[in-house]
Amino acid sequence: MARFEFKLPDIGEGVTEGEIVTWHAQVDQIIKEDDPMVEVMTDKATVTIAAPRTGRVVELRGEVGQVVQVHSVLVVLELEEGVRANGAHAESASENGAGKATRENVASAVGDIREDLPGMSLGSAKAAPAPAQATAGASGTYFNERPLATPATRKLARDLGLDLRTLRPTGQFGRVTTDDVRRASSGPALATAEVSERQPLRAVPDPRPATGGGGANVVSLSRVALEERTPLKGIRKRIFENMARSKQKAAHFTFVEECDVGALKALRQRLKPAAEAQGTKLTFLPFIVKAVVIALRRHPTLNQTFDEATQEIVTRRYYNIGIAASTDAGLVVPVVKSAAERSLLDIAREIERLAEDARKNRLKIEDVQGSTFTITSLGQQGGLFATPVINFPEVAILGVHQIKKKPVVRNDQIVIGEVMLLSLSFDHRLVDGHIGAAFAYELIRLLENPESMFLEMI
Repeated sequence: MARFEFKLPDIGEGVTEGEIVTWHAQVDQIIKEDDPMVEVMTDKATVTIAAPRTGRVVELRGEVGQVVQVHSVLVVLELEEGVRANGAHAESASENGAGKATRENVASAVGDIREDLPGMSLGSAKAAPAPAQATAGASGTYFNERPLATPATRKLARDLGLDLRTLRPTGQFGRVTTDDVRRASSGPALATAEVSERQPLRAVPDPRPATGGGGANVVSLSRVALEERTPLKGIRKRIFENMARSKQKAAHFTFVEECDVGALKALRQRLKPAAEAQGTKLTFLPFIVKAVVIALRRHPTLNQTFDEATQEIVTRRYYNIGIAASTDAGLVVPVVKSAAERSLLDIAREIERLAEDARKNRLKIEDVQGSTFTITSLGQQGGLFATPVINFPEVAILGVHQIKKKPVVRNDQIVIGEVMLLSLSFDHRLVDGHIGAAFAYELIRLLENPESMFLEMI
């Protein structure tokens, strides 16, 4: 018997380690090629990694919750001598020498993206195996003996009674996608439900002294407190770690000011029909994004970051604006790339696309990377104001609050205004107080006089 050591593959993007979330394989189990082995969570995504070979599981190296390094061994498989992963006999020595690079399957980290990590999908050109040669049958129908697909796609096909070999792929590297499966099915797409992995409720004795005769150790049901314990993992663990890192590294200070957005509200109302005629929903966010970009140009300190490895301050001359979005599983920050070069309508479309993809758990890895400044909105939840935590390693974040009717002074007259509070947090290590305040008032000026933004748009 030959042994095969599966190592955690390098999925790029600076990822050096991953946390074991779930084991699908067990010791002594006969696992087939492409069967799910393990779910691993990195800083970028949670992926289900499939078996690159068919064989018996000899070792599982690592417990659930353990962090493992890239290129470290995760699983050891025992393979039959002279048998390929798909069960066929191995090629002759001459065939092996010439065709090994193209025939041999490599371990892939292109896997099933868990639903508890919304907005992150992952594709790696390095990790994806080359697609098998497809052939056409006698009737001209599509047929591929060894189709490429993630475990989630294979499960969906099985549930719908479809043969993946007959589906024409549209995904990267010739991979069959879930959309390909749904298109081929006449039935509705199946809804998937995730089972919460929670420990059972446990009874905890009330610490107060017991009353009544005799039983000092007796605890009545009315005095039992209940607690529920949930493992810290998945996206919630990443939020936990990133927020702690931001508070530990950045020297936060927050600046709060009112902004009368009555003119902005009226301008948006006038432009909404034209936007809707082009199939675009025009919210306040595109205007805020444009105002942020203009203010960042005038105050480039707010678009900086600090490279700790080289001890250098990096001033970015590009403007990628993150839009923090709350989901059922936690906070994600999809990014509007090159916001300075986009029109209001284009920004509105991109925000709408990112929001839709986040809701449907189909954001790509590049959709959540590269932000230089972040906007977070509490929307209709209101509140007086908040102190948002910086999206480290950025140096500033803008919190946008609910628009409320309040008395304001215009031309020495008290009138009812449309007032929105802005909360800006800055990293005091790089941003001085007067620079942060100047940025805030520049932003307010643009939002209170929105027509002036059109004079400065590229």
